[in-house]
Amino acid sequence: MRRSTLSALAAVVTVLAVNAPAASATPEDSFFGGRLPLSSPPVSTTVAPGVTLTSMSLGAKDSGDYWTVQVYLPGTIDGPLNTANTALGAKEIADRVAGAVREKGFEPRVEEVSSPAYADHPAGTLGWIVRVGQYATSPEASAALTKIRAAGFAGGTRYTAQDGTDPGAPQKVHVLRVDFREFGGTVGTEFGPALNGTEKLTDLAAAAGAVAGINAQWFYNNAPGGMYVKDGKLIGSATQGRAGIKITRGGRSVDVDAYTAHVSLRAGRESVEIDGVNRVPGEIWNCGGVGGDQPTEKPQHDLKCTDSSELVLFTPEWGTPPAGAGAEVVLDAGGKVTAVNTSRGAGVPTGGSTVQAIGDSAAWLLEHAKVGERLRVSERVEDSRGRHVALTPDTTILQVGPTLVTDGKVSVNAAADGLIREGTDQTFTYNWAVRANPRSMIGMDQQGRLMLVVIDGRQDGYSEGLGIAQTGELMKLLGAREAMNLDGGGSSVMVTSGAGIVNRPSDATGQRSLGNVFLVRP
Repeated sequence: MRRSTLSALAAVVTVLAVNAPAASATPEDSFFGGRLPLSSPPVSTTVAPGVTLTSMSLGAKDSGDYWTVQVYLPGTIDGPLNTANTALGAKEIADRVAGAVREKGFEPRVEEVSSPAYADHPAGTLGWIVRVGQYATSPEASAALTKIRAAGFAGGTRYTAQDGTDPGAPQKVHVLRVDFREFGGTVGTEFGPALNGTEKLTDLAAAAGAVAGINAQWFYNNAPGGMYVKDGKLIGSATQGRAGIKITRGGRSVDVDAYTAHVSLRAGRESVEIDGVNRVPGEIWNCGGVGGDQPTEKPQHDLKCTDSSELVLFTPEWGTPPAGAGAEVVLDAGGKVTAVNTSRGAGVPTGGSTVQAIGDSAAWLLEHAKVGERLRVSERVEDSRGRHVALTPDTTILQVGPTLVTDGKVSVNAAADGLIREGTDQTFTYNWAVRANPRSMIGMDQQGRLMLVVIDGRQDGYSEGLGIAQTGELMKLLGAREAMNLDGGGSSVMVTSGAGIVNRPSDATGQRSLGNVFLVRP
């Protein structure tokens, strides 16, 4: 939406000025054109020896940034308009809605929404949207929305600088670099007293005596979602094939890849696959399960798939397992069955585990598990090439994603990571991947320094955020050799021991409670 040239952009500096190598414009640099549009000099502070925080401002607000009303579209050409709930759709549906809006005395615009090219999906038209009006403030747009709803339409307000198309939009970026040539501590993950619960980053950082921290995985049912390996132990279910980051040697070695995990339960000569680890049975958030899941077994971010027949392993890290119908076995530290129950909810013994079953899997478990016998739980984690990943005591793997940078090149695996919705309704893809949002990222730069990055968003005139493809480009321009997206939106938060919360979380209530976090410990 940029219509004027910012005077500050006349003094745009190369990425060398923010400790990243200069880059020439290439197709993958098409958004920023190979340079970050700094509107003022970056400010760097030393958090601890070898740990540096650099905060920078990009772009500025201009006359092309305004509030508007977005009229929602029905899923079909003849669908009702007053209950429509899709942000964009086919051109013929958008034209029909625009015509109806015009008949009520408004002046609609039909605009095309394009999706950028990803590493595994071509660029193209994502859909069409219908908008009405240009307003200087959010209250003015809200007042117009009230009139449009009264006329029989559904909709919401949008700020155009957050469409994800404006390289000169205002942005606040915070980059934490950990140089292990000077820093003698570690970078790893942490959660609260139990996986089944959330905690604020400031509380976890203070309790650990950390010098800095950032949010990590997304979370569902008050627990982290996606593969989670901590200190070499698998404590979170994999979303098969999604991106993840493997950290070893206390953060000194980083590998961004796609990961799968398979866990099996053997009783005598019989073996069965365990569907999940430390999650609510029957609910597969982000989909990507191991079989029988509906509506899909492919990754679909923020979509809850279901399975009426599952086996789920619970470890002591979870806390109190969920209660309900089905069956379960309680295993001691050696895998011996100490109890077989015809309902679920028993506590996990110290060093042991429980296996819960629902649906047909409950019958299998009751048939094959006997008190006093031993059951064997085995697991195998693999990378994108099918190679076995050894889970050594210093191994941490967090599956978040998508991948942003690989081998120094922007490489966003949006389709494989489930950011592109199956089916015709691309509202999620539009809102989550294309539009600008607050983002958090992790990576390793060309000098081998670990990077933790937050960009604020959803704050008109202050910081708008970025689309996911542009986030990959930002990380490359900041010098990343490898980078991966973390949970974002209202979860994006960064703290240091001296400054407290560094950024401005987008939720009106401030920082969220989180499932787990990354901490920089001395």
